[in-house]
Amino acid sequence: MKKVLVVGGANGIGLSIAKQFTADEEIEKVYIVDKVPLAEAYQEPKIESFQFDLTCTDYSIFDQFPDIDGLMITAGFGRLQLFADIPEEMITTYFGVNAIAVIRVIKHFYERLLSKNAFYCGVMVSIAGFMSSPFFSLYGATKAALKIFIESVNVELEKSGTTNKILNVSPGSIKGTSFNQGKTELTALAPLAKEIISNLQQKKDLFIPDYESVYRHVLKRYQDDFRTEGLHSYDYKVACGRVEMPSTAK
Repeated sequence: MKKVLVVGGANGIGLSIAKQFTADEEIEKVYIVDKVPLAEAYQEPKIESFQFDLTCTDYSIFDQFPDIDGLMITAGFGRLQLFADIPEEMITTYFGVNAIAVIRVIKHFYERLLSKNAFYCGVMVSIAGFMSSPFFSLYGATKAALKIFIESVNVELEKSGTTNKILNVSPGSIKGTSFNQGKTELTALAPLAKEIISNLQQKKDLFIPDYESVYRHVLKRYQDDFRTEGLHSYDYKVACGRVEMPSTAK
């Protein structure tokens, strides 16, 4: 890779990935597109940043990167919240930012994915897209949509004859991100960012961090009995203090 675009790269894991790219001597340019401006502390000669809200309808901003050979999409949001407490207008926002926006960005660069030339593309999805996740009903639904989209398009890419594919990065909770009102801690995020880039460079199609130690067992329990695992997930989030016990259940 020589020139890379990170959508959602102004904070969190996206920023960490962008900074890892800039540390690579082979990378000439890292473009960042994010709703918020890149903080001055993170600016450097290799980085060029742009502000863009993914809820906008005009995506022509992505036409100004004709020479990138790497695309990493990390934009998205979520909040632990019961579906009963989510305002109706947030439903379209959840899907618009977490799913539709990602698909639209990929569409802008799809000709390059179809090309015989190497093009590296990755998307931050979530383990919530693989199973029911109480308190994350809408978030998980948007990530499930991305999971199926990526799997389906990867088949189409393979059948077209290209070796390019989309990497689905599906972690659980990540420490050190600004997700769910947290604060970005680049030192804590660096090891994961390096792993993501490594999988991207190898043109893998799926990377689940901590799969062997954690999520292989979780997914097996879910496949065996999704109802029981869903109840366990609910109780776990409450017990570990990630959410407050809802008033309706008190």
